[in-house]
Amino acid sequence: MSRTMNFGEARAARFLDGGALLHVRFAGQSFDVPLATTDIGIASDDAQIKRAIATRLLVAEERLMDYVIDRHANGNLTIRPAAVFG
Repeated sequence: MSRTMNFGEARAARFLDGGALLHVRFAGQSFDVPLATTDIGIASDDAQIKRAIATRLLVAEERLMDYVIDRHANGNLTIRPAAVFG
């Protein structure tokens, strides 16, 4: 089963396959990308992950410059805006 979500010009597919996922939070939306459908993995560095997601979202890499990559014990990754606490 898959579901495609539209974000302006950007499109991303969510597949329910049980493998490691990259959780993406971008432009007020959240979605999952199976790592198996990308050129990245859990050993990829932040720059590689941001480049791959920028390409998938059809945005300039600079839009993700201030984003944070969280690495989870289960192999999943999360890319999200940096949290600002007052």
